[in-house]
Amino acid sequence: MQYRAFDQTGLSPSVVGFGLWTVSTGMWGIHDDAFGISLLRDALDLGITFFDTADVYGDGKGETLLAEALGDRRDEIVIATKFGYDFKNYPGIQEGQRERPHNWTPEFVRAACEASLQRLNTDRIDFYQLHNPRMDALQMDDLFAELEALKSEGKILSYGAALGPALKPDRQVDEGLYCIQERKMGVHIIYNMLEQQLGAPLCPVAEKYDVPVIVRVPHASGVLEDSYTTETEFAPTDHRSHRVTTNEMRRKWLDDGIKKLDMLRFAAQQAGRTPGQMAIQFLLAQPSVKGVFPNIYDKKQMEEFAAAPSTPPFTQEELAEVHNLYIHYFHLHAEPAVVL
Repeated sequence: MQYRAFDQTGLSPSVVGFGLWTVSTGMWGIHDDAFGISLLRDALDLGITFFDTADVYGDGKGETLLAEALGDRRDEIVIATKFGYDFKNYPGIQEGQRERPHNWTPEFVRAACEASLQRLNTDRIDFYQLHNPRMDALQMDDLFAELEALKSEGKILSYGAALGPALKPDRQVDEGLYCIQERKMGVHIIYNMLEQQLGAPLCPVAEKYDVPVIVRVPHASGVLEDSYTTETEFAPTDHRSHRVTTNEMRRKWLDDGIKKLDMLRFAAQQAGRTPGQMAIQFLLAQPSVKGVFPNIYDKKQMEEFAAAPSTPPFTQEELAEVHNLYIHYFHLHAEPAVVL
């Protein structure tokens, strides 16, 4: 495992992290809390010290699950969580997995922070993130004054923004640049070898301003794990059934993804990486990336991902070849294909 310094906090979390949405929301088929707790404990034993959750994950369950699993080892881990969605008035997964209303008032933010601290059974949150904010929230000075107050009180050590939803990358570039350049804070983005719309423009700017980037969905919702075939189906409750709205689009996404992975295998085979490790090392080539959060749902897969930093770093030649494939849409389309 490798560890990278994380902004002004003085913390150095593991570059491979564990995102709790897989074990606390039911969107990846995991409903057994004991299994989730076991995975979290095994993660720390593998050297994974960076854990990302949100107050809205399972309406508080993600935070309480983390506290139950690792509360007695709090000083060994770095906790990132999120706020902004009003899940008290809009509980449960919304129909079609739609967003719930946001509330960015200082009073709501403070109450949300206090509630997260209680659920996490901790006195501080290491990285506190606005959850899918729009530009209007990022421009609210009273919101950021409240975050600074929470920071001065030691209740949060740093803050940033998790950008989303997933299918709005053009809007998120503007939001990400505002976060980095105007608010001087870190961003949490979707970024992978097949979806570079955010990472490519934001990571160099984040490096210039010395703010952290953390990355989710590094395996393009599983495509880069090399675990799908053209016959793979997703359950109706699986989040991937909602990200692309029609069976025809979903089938095209899957078929194209498998073809793209085949073109990228050179970067796995030449260096002795698995495809899943390749996907993580590609992201670690960016110095501003401080944590990569793969979707973890079994121990064997987690062990593979935790070993990724020990594989050879990407060479400039490999990065150039990946870039060439990406800018030419992997020679499959005249314009970008639907990505998940």
